[in-house]
Amino acid sequence: MAYTTINKSTDYFNTKLYTGNGGTNAITGVGFQPDLVWGKSRSDTFDHFLLDAVRGTTKIISSNTNVAESTQTGSITAFDTDGFTLGSGNPYNKSSDNYASWNWKAGGGQGSSNTDGSINTTYTSVSTISGVSISKYTGTGSNATVGHGLGVAPKMILIKRLSANDNWIVYHNSLGGTKNLYLDANNAEATRSDTFNNTAPTSSVFSLGSATGTNGSGSTYIAYCFAEKTGYSKFGKYTGNGNADGTFVYTGFKPSWLMIKQTNSTENWHIFDIKRNPYYPTSSSYGGMATRLMANLNSADDLSQGGFEFLSNGLKMTTSWAGGNGSGDTFIYMCFGQSLVGSNNVPCTAR
Repeated sequence: MAYTTINKSTDYFNTKLYTGNGGTNAITGVGFQPDLVWGKSRSDTFDHFLLDAVRGTTKIISSNTNVAESTQTGSITAFDTDGFTLGSGNPYNKSSDNYASWNWKAGGGQGSSNTDGSINTTYTSVSTISGVSISKYTGTGSNATVGHGLGVAPKMILIKRLSANDNWIVYHNSLGGTKNLYLDANNAEATRSDTFNNTAPTSSVFSLGSATGTNGSGSTYIAYCFAEKTGYSKFGKYTGNGNADGTFVYTGFKPSWLMIKQTNSTENWHIFDIKRNPYYPTSSSYGGMATRLMANLNSADDLSQGGFEFLSNGLKMTTSWAGGNGSGDTFIYMCFGQSLVGSNNVPCTAR
């Protein structure tokens, strides 16, 4: 069984569903003060919205667009001790719309500069316990390194250029430093030496080439770095088999949030969580399907595809759906979950 130092996973990551009210809206029940909030309307075709404590309130970037950072006063106006407060903006708080928010705890606020790399970050907010780091930096236009503060090499990095329109650049350890994906697009993996300089991250820094998406001269960037923590988070890959007795993926915990992406062909980024899908294994009433949102699209929740079981120690595909279990296709995943066994050695009930 997988042991972890994180006895209560919801102290560091939690999905919070809420209903918009069209005015000031205090969202509580997250369980901590979030440092990174990723939200999406489940009812409407509004853009995703990501805000973090490093950049500050009202500063919006969207996972489904390449658009530069903007200031939206109707978005999140405060990060609170048990959640966040929203303004009256429709994409974030439309009256009667249903929303999903995914919340991570990093260092508890804006943090401070990290000087481990050749580029000093403006701010880095980091939790070495949960393996989450948020860093803001300014590019140089030539090969460089940036400190992340995690103490171990991150397994996944999401980078967005803030000062100009540019694709989200994704590093995943299963692809290595020679390849990247685009979070705002459905493209297959691309071989590029200019994004991460053909170099995997180390325990102290991640490397950059000269691409404008990661290191344009004078441009500002935000980097979300995630390290793997036993019993709490997992970042890996699997190969689909194309049938209902699908691939099993071991995580060491019962998943609570999952994002998957096919890498060898065009396919969307699919996001699932147990708050929108409270009954796993997927039941016949859902037709073997699971409610999904897609990171690269503004579409609302749907049940049109997807099907798998969230087990006590991993996930198992239960359909031949090409987007998650195409025969011979390769997929990467990012997963957070519930601890199977904590440092107090108290096991959860398996299912």
